[in-house]
Amino acid sequence: MSCSKCNEIFCLDETPANIFWLCESEELSSKIESFLNALGYPSHFQNGALHVKVENPKDFFETHTKALDEAFNTLAKQAIMVYINAPDEPFSYRSVFLAKPLERYVNLIQDSEFFDIINTESLTSHFQPIVRANSHTIYGYEALIRGVKSDGSLLYPDMLFHKSKRNDLDFKLDRLCRESALKTAAVKKIRQHVFINFLPTAIYDPAFCLKSTIKWANQLEFDPSKIVFEVVETELVADQEHLKTILKFYRGQGYKIALDDVGEGHSNLNMLIELKPDIIKIDRKIIQNIHTDSFKQSVYKALATVAKDHGIKILAEGVETREELDTVQDIGTDYIQGYYFSKPQAEPIRKLYM
Repeated sequence: MSCSKCNEIFCLDETPANIFWLCESEELSSKIESFLNALGYPSHFQNGALHVKVENPKDFFETHTKALDEAFNTLAKQAIMVYINAPDEPFSYRSVFLAKPLERYVNLIQDSEFFDIINTESLTSHFQPIVRANSHTIYGYEALIRGVKSDGSLLYPDMLFHKSKRNDLDFKLDRLCRESALKTAAVKKIRQHVFINFLPTAIYDPAFCLKSTIKWANQLEFDPSKIVFEVVETELVADQEHLKTILKFYRGQGYKIALDDVGEGHSNLNMLIELKPDIIKIDRKIIQNIHTDSFKQSVYKALATVAKDHGIKILAEGVETREELDTVQDIGTDYIQGYYFSKPQAEPIRKLYM
């Protein structure tokens, strides 16, 4: 059994095909017909769908993506559905269900480097140390994803997930990121704790969606107690009961849970109360210049008190200066992460020199 959300390879063929254009608006349908005729592609209707014959679908979209982008706005590109099939393949009801928005085909060309990374699973992880506050020794590492382009240069997480969201590929990217973190940590022979980010909104059934993650963790012989799954983008989680189900599944496998960016918003604080994670990572916006801001210090103290009272470990994230380090240590913290110790690196640092 496989999931189309996670396993789909999205690419364009380079063999003769029919391109079908479907939309509910007659006005928009007429505009498509005029657009195609102006490009020199005579269009025809078959079973209620407009279609043109092309020798090379990939070449068609590469050549005309700019014109399509200029002729149709975002809403139109989302409303127009496109289906490509072989010349001898009939157009059917199944074809309608398999059609994808025109926007996806435009993005496929514009985001070609991203799609190449996803289709070839060209991902790696860099590692940033997480430091024990009491001894300044390395407790573990956060695995931070990088996409590897064909020329060897990197695509960073913000751009990866921006392109992923607009192409509805969060399910697949999130799975690949989890697997990459485990595989790269194994290659680097990391035996400390490994913090792995995950998007709760990209997991609809924990037992099914997390099956490959658990498989790799077991196959690579990780001690489950050394893996910390870190909940990110909690502000997008509308269904807290679903998130609880995910975390229950992780905990049932022996893994730890961290909650990221605590203190960023009210919904995040509600989740702290509801989820009772093993570790909270206090938002870097609170940490930045905390030594000069009494309000930030009060917020930090409040969060630290709540965490301590409930047996939750505290991680101060985004520490960049000695003053910030001294302040969070004076107030109280268990772990520290930030540029003060090290930036994320392809080769994890093994020892701190201070």
